Amino acid sequence: MRSLIARGDPNAIALAESAIDDYLEVTSERARCIVLRVLQQDALDQHGLAVGVQRSFAETVDADIERKLAEE
Repeated sequence: MRSLIARGDPNAIALAESAIDDYLEVTSERARCIVLRVLQQDALDQHGLAVGVQRSFAETVDADIERKLAEE
C-alpha cells in the first residue's frame, strides 16, 4: 500500500482496493476490523507525509477502508 500511495497514480486506485480486498480474504472474520484499522493507520501516516497526488491517493484509500469498516 505504501508504494501505491508514494506513486499516487490515480489509475492504481483499483489496485489499492484490490489489495485491501485480498487482505480481507485471507483474514478471519473476527480479525477483519483490526486489519482494516492497521491499514487505515498506515494510510493516514502516509497521508501526513504526502503532498499533492500522493495525499489525494491516501485520502481515497482511507475512504475505501472507512466504507469497508462500515460494512463489517
